[in-house]
Amino acid sequence: MKHISIILLAWMSIFQTGQDLYVCKNASVSLYSSAPIEDIKAATNTAASVFNATTGELNFSVAIRSFKFDKSLMQEHFNENYMESDKYPQATFKGKLQAPVDVTRDGTFPITVAGELTVHGVKQTRTIPGNLVIKGGVITMTSEFMVKCADHHIDIPQLVFHNIAESIKMNVSATYAPYKSNPTK
Repeated sequence: MKHISIILLAWMSIFQTGQDLYVCKNASVSLYSSAPIEDIKAATNTAASVFNATTGELNFSVAIRSFKFDKSLMQEHFNENYMESDKYPQATFKGKLQAPVDVTRDGTFPITVAGELTVHGVKQTRTIPGNLVIKGGVITMTSEFMVKCADHHIDIPQLVFHNIAESIKMNVSATYAPYKSNPTK
């Protein structure tokens, strides 16, 4: 959690004051791998995100070890054998909405965000589709996309090749609150 707070502060310091900043400290991220022998599912609700509605900049960070699995052995293998969580503790995305959205107007808006996804220490340029929902001033973003293990140099040993899919489905959901630089006001 300490790392996420530091990342949030760093991202917010980059943004200019007076702009429409929104933060989410409990974004949900889930992964799903469908393979012939066994499906693998994990989720976390501790991802952090900052959204600048003025510029369209969007940043996400998730601690790899925060993903929880149904089976503890799967969680151990995920962290130690595949993701090398001690060496690569965070996955991040830094991007920008490709078209502006008026966050003062309620509605559901399809969005596309282009940027860099860093997983397992490997950066990939990605264009990720999603939805931005505004209802009563509350902003929620959702997305579903695929991540190829090979794109991020995540090796799947031949022995377990039938247990793990080559592409992992990711689902992300974040509900944002306006950033307040001085919470006592």
